[in-house]
Amino acid sequence: MLFSLYIKNFALIQELTVEFNPRLTIITGETGAGKSILIGALNLVLGERASSDLVRSGTTKAVIEAILKEVHSEKIESLLQAANIETASELILRRELSSGGQSRCFINDTPCTAALLKQTGEELIDLHGQHEHQLLLHANTHETLLDDYALTTEEVTAYKNTRSLLQGLQQQLKTLKKEAAAIRDKKEIIDFQLKELNSIELKSGEEASIETEITLLENAETLFTLSSTLNDLLYDGEHSLYSAITAALHTIEKLAAIDKRFDLHIEEARTAKSIVDELSRFTRSYTSGIDFNPDRLETLRERQLQLQRLCKKYGRTHTELIELKNELDAKSLLEENLEDEVSRIEQEITLRKTELSLHAETLSNKRQNAASRLETAIQEQLAELGIPNATFIVSITHEEHPDGEIFSDSKTYTAFPSGYDNIEFLISTNPGEKPRPLIKVASGGEISRVMLAMKSALAESAKLPILIFDEIDSGISGRVAESVGKSLRKLSRLHQIIAITHLPQIAAMGDLHLSVKKSVQQERTVTEVTPLDDENRLQAIASLISGEQISASSLTLAAELVEAARE
Repeated sequence: MLFSLYIKNFALIQELTVEFNPRLTIITGETGAGKSILIGALNLVLGERASSDLVRSGTTKAVIEAILKEVHSEKIESLLQAANIETASELILRRELSSGGQSRCFINDTPCTAALLKQTGEELIDLHGQHEHQLLLHANTHETLLDDYALTTEEVTAYKNTRSLLQGLQQQLKTLKKEAAAIRDKKEIIDFQLKELNSIELKSGEEASIETEITLLENAETLFTLSSTLNDLLYDGEHSLYSAITAALHTIEKLAAIDKRFDLHIEEARTAKSIVDELSRFTRSYTSGIDFNPDRLETLRERQLQLQRLCKKYGRTHTELIELKNELDAKSLLEENLEDEVSRIEQEITLRKTELSLHAETLSNKRQNAASRLETAIQEQLAELGIPNATFIVSITHEEHPDGEIFSDSKTYTAFPSGYDNIEFLISTNPGEKPRPLIKVASGGEISRVMLAMKSALAESAKLPILIFDEIDSGISGRVAESVGKSLRKLSRLHQIIAITHLPQIAAMGDLHLSVKKSVQQERTVTEVTPLDDENRLQAIASLISGEQISASSLTLAAELVEAARE
């Protein structure tokens, strides 16, 4: 609910705070007293365009602050969280306007954009009398209102879930086709590279192995000479190491027979003999195995050169060439499997489109049934509100599209986020006139009554908690005015309502009556807003009946109107 509105240095208002009733607040005052200033202040704090002309002359800054309580809106919470604005039990909207034309906006004392302030305000307050805030005039709200009335939450959810799955599949298909196209575009290159890499029969570690073998073949003579010399030193030479260690072992054994201290070194000498023996056997074997093979060396050199040229051509190492071959193999295999995968997803998309079409049809049928009831309900409300010949139509159309995702009656239609219906409210308030979109209804008072009728019909389901009606009494009187007042009072039991009126029949219905007056203080014109007690309220209603000269009969009639409103 809108708890209070603080205004400072705005137009004729010096400074005031207005508190509102959670049900029906009535605002009255003479023409020019400043009622429109209140609406202008509300517009400003709801994010409308600001003009420095509105700053009270002689001051530097105007401030308007609205405090709202018991705000329960997931969309509001989402908007504030996205803007890093803390949420609280109260929601405070503030607008500051400098005499230089600069404007600052705040939500919960956190700076924000005018656009965010406007988005937030439109979710909270529905202001009738100014086209900018008549949310029901905008066709994009009609679907939500009809769905609320038709109780289609389950059907809308089923449709949205299927549409989400369908969109996921379509994205998968798009990605696969893109990959397939990319592979097809490069197929010749892939095939050529794969053929070239397969022909060379790449092996992991081959490069290092070739290099090692080439080194051995190139140094075969040197290796043979050195290993032969080593073998002579170890075993075959006249003074070989093996002969010397054998003689040393015999000597140590003789010494140990006399002095036991040599016992410890006998094993060491035997180990040394064994090591030399093993080394000499390896050397003999190595020497005999040395390969003097110039043909093999030439073959290896050619293979090495072949690999080097390929590495240079592709700008990759030997290991990276093997990785490239594996990648090309995978792409080649993917190309073979892509068609099957594309076909599978296409079949699933067809099934999902069929499922989506069924959900869309079910949802549309439920909407159409509810639309018929809503049309009757609103036309009955309009008749009570003094527009007896009104025709109200809920237009539900579909958009044909050759690539549409909804199948119906051998045609295809566009799948919108919440169904395949285009929903718009149309109205004609005079006989013989063709129903037109609500936004094209000309009369301000007529629009307000249309809005009141719609709100009354949608009262149980509409989610906007705060309704503000300006000019709702334009062009009505008598019984119609009484009907309008009763509708406002009844509706205020479900939604907070603020109504500006000149009619006593409507004013008498209020739970709170605010009087707007203009006076001159210290040679400056000032607008003030005063909440009226019971006695002053009767005076105000009586003045609406008889003018400035309040008579006893007008007071009596005012009392009767108030009493009747309480019944």
